Amino acid sequence: MKTVNILIEALPYIKKFHKKKILIKYGGHAMIDAAAMESTARDTVLLKYVGMEPIVVHGGGPEISRSMNKLGKEPKFIEGLRITDQETMDIVKMVLVGKINTEIVSKICLHGGKGIGLSGKDSQLLLAKKKDPHMIMDKVTGEEKYVDLGLVGKIESINPEIIDMLTENNYIPIISPIGVDINANSLNLNADTVAGDIASEVNAEKLIILTDVPGILEDPSDPESLIKEIGIDEVKELIEAGTIKEGMLPKTLTCMDAIEGGVKSAHIIDGRIKHSILLEIFTKKGIGTMITL
Repeated sequence: MKTVNILIEALPYIKKFHKKKILIKYGGHAMIDAAAMESTARDTVLLKYVGMEPIVVHGGGPEISRSMNKLGKEPKFIEGLRITDQETMDIVKMVLVGKINTEIVSKICLHGGKGIGLSGKDSQLLLAKKKDPHMIMDKVTGEEKYVDLGLVGKIESINPEIIDMLTENNYIPIISPIGVDINANSLNLNADTVAGDIASEVNAEKLIILTDVPGILEDPSDPESLIKEIGIDEVKELIEAGTIKEGMLPKTLTCMDAIEGGVKSAHIIDGRIKHSILLEIFTKKGIGTMITL
């Protein structure tokens, strides 16, 4: 009966989200740990088989840094942003497109899904331009100075045609966050931003960001202070108060932009918990933070 009750609890959500696009951003533990990757891929395929249209965007920062170290190149960051010269860009493409993307595709296919890998270069999915020099404050002198991040881009436009074509034909697109400029040069993009922008562009019902924290916490030092549901006005207050900061800030801002761009709800959930995607979508309680308008 317990199993039956679980299915009955899931039914309204299966009906509600039938034929709706669900954008899932793979990150953190859900990508690093092999068992977690397997579980996440299986859950993504399950969404497809109950009638939803999952789309995956993945990151790969830690893996890129590891590969750079192996190749004798030191990763360099300015305020969390990777400085990307041409050699680093080649490593980024090798890791994101050649390794991580193909691994996710393989796992999706292993569990019966029709996974297909894309980068932002395919069909000019993510047309981007180089970011302007980044302003930082010199900690010694207190003066402002500008640093060129290299081949780091910001999205100019998204061409959703290839995503729509794939989802209409029962494929699960798996997208690497690499953009292309008007001269066909590759640009390194922020994976969270890519996920949020694509979610808005394809009119996704949900944006789900898998990370290594329970969600938005009232007290960042207390994992038990999880905020289950919050509107974007309240989120802005938490940002102004400094409650949402550091690594959680860009993810939260991505969620807010997606909501303002038409996505119905955005979720920050703990990818370390087994079947976290299913628990968030198919249960009344959920397990992370849901942000709505």
